[in-house]
Amino acid sequence: METTKYHCSDYMKTKEFPFWIQRFHHDSSNLPPEHSHEFVELVYVVKGHANHIFEGQSYTIKTNDVFIINPGEVHTFQIEKNQTIEIINCLFLPSIIKDSLLKELGVSQSMDYFYIHPFLDKNERFHHLLNLDGNYSIRFLHLLEGMMYECMKENSCFSTLIRLQLVELLILLSRIYNERNSRTVRSQMIANDSQILIQRICGYLSRNYDQKISIQNLCHLFNISSRHLNRLFKQETGYTIVEMVHKIRIEKAKQFLIESNDKVINVALKVGYDDPAFFSKLFRRVVGCPPGKYKETKLVHSK
Repeated sequence: METTKYHCSDYMKTKEFPFWIQRFHHDSSNLPPEHSHEFVELVYVVKGHANHIFEGQSYTIKTNDVFIINPGEVHTFQIEKNQTIEIINCLFLPSIIKDSLLKELGVSQSMDYFYIHPFLDKNERFHHLLNLDGNYSIRFLHLLEGMMYECMKENSCFSTLIRLQLVELLILLSRIYNERNSRTVRSQMIANDSQILIQRICGYLSRNYDQKISIQNLCHLFNISSRHLNRLFKQETGYTIVEMVHKIRIEKAKQFLIESNDKVINVALKVGYDDPAFFSKLFRRVVGCPPGKYKETKLVHSK
């Protein structure tokens, strides 16, 4: 069965405000097709339970579970007969949250549920879902319903209010995530401060691969000197910052080449390269063949 691919234009009205939110009720006869998308999807289970089929594996989800699906990841739901599930889907692009706001809010500590957790091993992500309880679930649902109201009414300053509510929501999730994670991390010594910092930076790079990213900007956001950042990043990942950006972009380009009808020049632009010739040369060096040849070969093998 072919995977359905959803684009930003299917849901979002403008490129300037890439956001959409809606409440859904699903049962065994009303399920979304197996799909992927080019935006971030945050899902909150308001009521009920189901199986979440994510990248070919099944995970149980229930009331007050919340999780994030990254662009390109394939998922759907399975629901038993006579069962229902009520969810809220919040769709957006990371560019909706401006770097200047992230700096003021302390991105290096307050956004781990957005920059770290969605990039962990998929079993780690979905066997340890974030389940909200008590006042947190009430507050979280209130934020989601506030965004739905603003999105529906589109009164003055609605986009500003939604941005603020979205950031508050992500910071709230990160607080809960860190409160629960710190108990296991600190007791088992799974990660040190340097590893966590590099995870945050890698998450930021993965979220913003299509934007212009500079060492100076990363230093500003994460309160670190360029010398220390470069040394630490190479030590922890084996790559320089620039090499990691190229690596992330090329992986995304491979995905776009296979899953869309975009020309090479458009793929180059989508992953952050203004110079298609440079992109093609880099792609060939990393992958071993030009972008067009890669697309042609993969499409032949898939038939």
